Amino acid sequence: MCVLPWVLTFSIAGSAQQGVQPQGVQSQPQGSQAQQQVTKVPEVRTTVVVVGTPDPLTEEESPRSTETLNVQAHPLAYSDVTDLTRDDPSVDIEQRGGGGVQADLSIRGSSYEQTLVLLNGFRINDAETSHFNLDLPVPMEAIGSVNVLHGAGSTLYGSDAVSGVVDFVTAAPPVGALLQLRAGGGSFGSTEQAALASWGGKRFSEVVAGGRDFSDGFIADRDYRSEEVSSETRFHSLLGDSDVLLASSDRVFGAAGFYGDYPSWERTKGWFSGINQQIDESTQAILAYRRHTDEYVLFRDDPAYYENNHIDTSWQGAVRRKDDLPWKGAMLFYGLEENADQIDSNSLGQHGRNRGAGYVDFELRGKRWGTISAGLREEVFGGGPAVAVPSAAGSVWVQKNVKLRASVERGFRQPTYTDLYYSDPTTIGNANLKPESAWNFDGGVDWYANARLTLTATVFHSDQTNAIDYVRASESDPWQAENLQGVHFTGVETGLDWRPMAGQEIRLGLTTLAGAQSALNGLQSEYVFNYPVQNATAEWIGRWKNGLLLRQRLRVVNRVDRGVSPIWDASAVWEGRRVQPYLQMTNLSNTGYQEIVGVPMPGRAFIGGVQVVLRGRKRD
Repeated sequence: MCVLPWVLTFSIAGSAQQGVQPQGVQSQPQGSQAQQQVTKVPEVRTTVVVVGTPDPLTEEESPRSTETLNVQAHPLAYSDVTDLTRDDPSVDIEQRGGGGVQADLSIRGSSYEQTLVLLNGFRINDAETSHFNLDLPVPMEAIGSVNVLHGAGSTLYGSDAVSGVVDFVTAAPPVGALLQLRAGGGSFGSTEQAALASWGGKRFSEVVAGGRDFSDGFIADRDYRSEEVSSETRFHSLLGDSDVLLASSDRVFGAAGFYGDYPSWERTKGWFSGINQQIDESTQAILAYRRHTDEYVLFRDDPAYYENNHIDTSWQGAVRRKDDLPWKGAMLFYGLEENADQIDSNSLGQHGRNRGAGYVDFELRGKRWGTISAGLREEVFGGGPAVAVPSAAGSVWVQKNVKLRASVERGFRQPTYTDLYYSDPTTIGNANLKPESAWNFDGGVDWYANARLTLTATVFHSDQTNAIDYVRASESDPWQAENLQGVHFTGVETGLDWRPMAGQEIRLGLTTLAGAQSALNGLQSEYVFNYPVQNATAEWIGRWKNGLLLRQRLRVVNRVDRGVSPIWDASAVWEGRRVQPYLQMTNLSNTGYQEIVGVPMPGRAFIGGVQVVLRGRKRD
């Protein structure tokens, strides 16, 4: 274990801009307590939104298109957090392997590089390559919610938030002592183990979690081993609330076809440390550091032929504050930020980059009429130009249960080091790439028919400049990084959330979009034009008082020039007080499909196991 350096940063207390909340997301009751909650039907509109806004607010107050996914509600019904994220049809997961290995995430047809990934509000986007943006070091057992912003978020979050933001927020433990032990196994020689131990009190809490997933692979050279461990300590002192998160991951996987027709192999390791210190009611300090390594072998049986080793580190810091203005419901958010990253690589070389930013954001909220938000960010790059990033959003109630909303934002992104400097027999970078940017526009309506039924619809458009993609003239040519002009995306996202009775939930969603492929000028696209033309989801979840939970989800994805892929997933869990058996079934339709060109996905698979939950109560 290496010693991690530390950097001091600051943010608003409880600010959703960083998504960092000292008490985190409260863990949901399981076992008999979960059975008691079946009799209650929560109101959809009261869901708290903690992304895309400088301060937490309810869904009915939000002027942006967002999605909040509760990981702790039924964690044994999903194989991992990316599986849960597929519930949002505006989010496209392009996966290469299982166990949290090599999954790219994009929103509204963007490239995966244009989505910013956060962990408790800290930036996780990888400076080497955005292929590792979902290389989360925290086990699923410790995650409380996944918060998704549809549309640009660079005014609040800076570079990479061109098309959206996804924030993975850890869960605070319940009061008392808790021990969870889980083990399972199934298809393709897969096994999984996970453990979580926590203690929650009024002034101090601790959560330690670890997980391991292993598989022989459904085809040759697609085996993997994925491990994560984390520790999160929360305590209250004279200085205020403090939150310390330490996490690490180690992933080894066969990479056949991941980057070309080669039997490759890869290993990544990640280390993350973050401190969140509340200063007063309006100011907060955070401290964060991330280190990530990547070892890549082109031919698994002959590592000496071609091997890459990359080490990248990143630091982030900010000073943020929130002030209430004299007008009722008016707030001003402002601050300064600093980010730095560097890489040491045998193929990419040694490089570093610094950038600083200042921002201001004004919000006016009215319970009866709606919300208005306007912000501006100025980001300055070391040795380079400054970028101004404005945004504006608003919502208005036209009837008691009908809300109209609209937003306009600018997003931007700096190229990764792989984009700039990488070179192998299949892929060539471009040191002359320009930063990409986009103007995003959307407008929508939310209808809260009653406490159990909500319908939403949004029309969106993205106009991109200098979009970065890898293109080639024919299949015999290598992919080359280029800036594309005239890239446009236009689409519609619709959703329905219906809770007809206690313990029952039905979710329907459809996102359709079209892109201007004329920007390619006859070339083939590797990433930008790999989006789903239609992405539909239909999910039913039923929970009964005896602890039985059943889940069914059908996804139908129609990718550009790839045809329609229906994927049927299901799960069954018995949420007993102490013993919780589960069965997860994926791709029951046994559909043959590819989310990344040339990388086949597994067919029908089953994994089952049991989780043991032991509880105790203590007092401070």
